[in-house]
Amino acid sequence: MKWKLTARFLFSVLSIVIIVIFVNTAILIGLLTYKLINDSDGATESKEEDFVRNFQQYIDIENGAASISTEGLEQLHQRNAWIQLLDMNGQVIGSQFAPEEAPSHYKPIDLIQVYKYKEFDSDTTVYVGAKDKVSYLVGIKGSNVARLVMHISGPSLLQFAGKFGLFIVIADLIVAALVGWLFGRTLTTPLYALIERIRHLKNHEHQSVKTPGGVYKTVFENLNEVSRELALHEQERKRLEVMREEWISNVSHDMKTPLASIRGYAELLDDETLTSQEQAEYAQIIEKQSLHMQDLLDDLNLTMRLRHQQLPLTLQEVNMVPFIREIVIDTLNTPQFELANIEFEAISKNYHHLIDEHFMRRAIMNFLHNALLHNPLYVSVHVSIDNDSITIADNGKGISAEDLEHIFERYYRGTNTDNTIGTGLGTAIARDIIEAHGGTVTITSEEGKGTTVTIYLKKEQP
Repeated sequence: MKWKLTARFLFSVLSIVIIVIFVNTAILIGLLTYKLINDSDGATESKEEDFVRNFQQYIDIENGAASISTEGLEQLHQRNAWIQLLDMNGQVIGSQFAPEEAPSHYKPIDLIQVYKYKEFDSDTTVYVGAKDKVSYLVGIKGSNVARLVMHISGPSLLQFAGKFGLFIVIADLIVAALVGWLFGRTLTTPLYALIERIRHLKNHEHQSVKTPGGVYKTVFENLNEVSRELALHEQERKRLEVMREEWISNVSHDMKTPLASIRGYAELLDDETLTSQEQAEYAQIIEKQSLHMQDLLDDLNLTMRLRHQQLPLTLQEVNMVPFIREIVIDTLNTPQFELANIEFEAISKNYHHLIDEHFMRRAIMNFLHNALLHNPLYVSVHVSIDNDSITIADNGKGISAEDLEHIFERYYRGTNTDNTIGTGLGTAIARDIIEAHGGTVTITSEEGKGTTVTIYLKKEQP
């Protein structure tokens, strides 16, 4: 994978280099062409060529003798130029402003040499012109015109250009490959490490790795953070899985206990020696155990519906003060809690909310019964209602910090209670019912001082 990434990166770099070479070559050819067409020296030479070509108008030829007009001399003076007039044999028959070293006779080869090369000095350019049978040489000093003599062979030029271009391409590709390889290692090494890191996360390998520097530093820091969070979630999931299995085991045990009682007492009912009173007593026990099993099944069904948010609420406006007072009275009328010390307090007589009476009653009774069941008999419970909140506080033995952290989890039973009756779902169900009404519930506790449950109801009416 690592070499594959590097190879892809090198291919991209080389492709870019090839494109750049072609583009640069095209630009270079275009610039050279433009320079040749618009070069200032070329323009200067063209003007001087025109001047020399048109200078014949200032040359007068009479009876084989040639002379230069006054205007022509003025033109030569303005251009810092000199002139030599030649006959058909190359003999100088007249001159103006010519240097002393200028020859008095020119062979054809001499004319070629003088025209092609700067024979007099490096600052003088010589041009050739003719009128009738008279030829003339015009030398212009300081024209800034440079003549370049080239001997070009078509095949040789193409061969040279091909070799030179091939050398440039190979050199550029080698440099690009070297630079691309070095840069690619810097780029693809952390990228490969990044892919490996993601693969480890996929395989649930959550060990932290050393964070490299550079542009990927933030990415690896975030991946390490994700890894830590996933590790925590994995631990939490395993813990909940263990709790769920324990809960299933407890529920199975709770189901087997009433089933065993029902079966045992049902077998006893077949005994013909039983009195009517004993038969009635056994029938009541069977009914009680059946109701207990029904409660277990109802809790299982309800917790699944709450988990999937399928709880159907029948909302109606209820005055919460008499509603809560009735729950307190019903609790005190229960034989199990007839000696309980419960105080009720309401600041006002009218607090109206939209609630489902059946489910809200179950939630509040769960918190109230927990305060009585998991505390000593002398515990004092204070129930109060104030506009948008309901408070159930006791002065019992309290809840440990460890148990309080997991108090609302579905498969959790606290370790500080001696009462194991129930399914371990009551508090979670009560919390879900409150939240289904748009409210929230909090529990605060301190060991040895008691526990306070606060239910906050939704302020805005649905």
